[in-house]
Order: sequence, then C-alpha cells, then structure tokens
Amino acid sequence: VSSVAGIINGTGNFILTEMAAKGREFSDVLAEAQALGYAEADPTFDVDGTDAAQKLVLLASLAFGARLDANAPFKQGVDSVAPADIEYARELGYRIKHLGIAKRENDALQLRVHPTLIPEAKAIAQVDGVLNAVMINASGVGELLLVGPGAGSRPTASAVMADVVSVARAIASSEQPSIHSMGVGVSAMSQSVIADINEVSSAWYLRLDAEDKPGVMASLTQCLSQHGIGIESLIQKPENAVLAKVPVILMTDEAPTRAIEQAIADIEALPSVGGPVTCLRVENF
Repeated sequence: VSSVAGIINGTGNFILTEMAAKGREFSDVLAEAQALGYAEADPTFDVDGTDAAQKLVLLASLAFGARLDANAPFKQGVDSVAPADIEYARELGYRIKHLGIAKRENDALQLRVHPTLIPEAKAIAQVDGVLNAVMINASGVGELLLVGPGAGSRPTASAVMADVVSVARAIASSEQPSIHSMGVGVSAMSQSVIADINEVSSAWYLRLDAEDKPGVMASLTQCLSQHGIGIESLIQKPENAVLAKVPVILMTDEAPTRAIEQAIADIEALPSVGGPVTCLRVENF
C-alpha cells in the first residue's frame, strides 16, 4: 500500500454536500445534521477534523503496520469552507471534500486531514451525503475505492457491534488470534517517522479580496514567486459592492506548506488586500 485517502466523517460529507447542492451556509446545514442524528449534540469533533483524524490513525495503522499516536495527523476542519469556495471550485472543475490522507513518501508517513479540492471526474468526488469512501493505492491492484454509510444510528450500531463481537471472541479464546484486528500484533507494529506538515507539498487554492486597480495582480504574483510558487490559473470575479473589492481566486503549482504560509503572510500584508486569505489544498491523485 502506498497511500490511503478517504471521506471518513459522514457528518462532514453531509454538510459539504448540502452546501454544494443548495448553496446553504455551514451553520444551517450543521443544525439539520444534528436534528437528523448525523452529528452529536456537541459536534466539535465532527467539524474540526478530530473524528476524521482518529479514524485516519486506525486506517494508517492497518495499511502500513505502523504504531501511531492519536494526535499525529495534521487537521483542518470542514468549518473552514465557505459557500463561495464550493462555487469557485465547481467553476474550476473541482469538488471540495473533507479528506483524511495517509501517504508513504520517502522514509516518512504523511498524515493529514483537511478540506481538499478534487477533480470532479474522480469517483471519490461523487461520493455524497453521509456516505464514506476510502481510496487505496497499492502495487499490483492500483486504485481501489470502497464506499459505504458513515453516519446515522444503524451504520454506527452495526460497526460497534462488530467490534464488540470481535473482542468477545478474543476474550473467550485461549489461543492467539489468527487474524489481528490491526492486521498484525501490536508488538510487530513499527514506529513510523511522521512527515513534518510544513514540508508536505500540495497544489493550492487561494481566495482573497483585492482592490481592482493596476499593479495589484503583479504584487500578488510577486508574493508567490519570491517563495518559489508558480501560478497555474487566476480568476478575477466582479467587484463586491459591499467591500469595494474584487474576489480573486488563484490555483498554484505544488509548493510546501511552509512556503505557501509565508506567501500568504506577505499577501495579507499588502494594503490592496482586504481580510484573510482562504487557503485549501488541491489533490489531483
């Protein structure tokens, strides 16, 4: 197995699906998810990425035989996505999904959970509602996609009972289990080096509001280029009458997290830019 990537929180997927289909606000859809029983009364773990990060640790342990800390993954929540981002991503040919990604790269293991722009032609981009999906890349078989329910009382109860039965069988048996729940026994699991998120490279989607006047686009380009970041595409939307600024959407080439954060700090310091820059990762798989 070289990588595992998935939609592993049904609540987050339901929220993004409703926002995309109907242009609804995050808070409105979250309230509906709670009413339907998809989200907890305290939905923090669902919306800030904690639930998905914990599941990613289990998936990565299974995939790579690695002993991992529950706090190892980088996480960014689904609550960082605005309806405007979903619409602009659609115009660019992408869907936004909240993904957990575990990837072996050189001698380190990437573990990250975050909203991600995925080409809409990819099968995983079409997994909507409370469905979960896990995409596995492995030698010999290539890409596999597994899809199933990920939220609600019945799917949750079914998964919990399967674990309870497995534990009960292990307790009742005097022999070592022939199949371990994590693929291998804990003693056989290896310690893995976790990749520094600051050094992990991705393509990037940036959204910002800027003044519509000569020289602004050149300043934006310079902020990126001085950190070694190239621009793949740029869209300038009609002026926002309330802010007296124009929305600008940038798609960049691959760059390390550290470089994009430094470039964003420079962009936000420009007098022609208003407010914070929205930044999301892009995965073309």
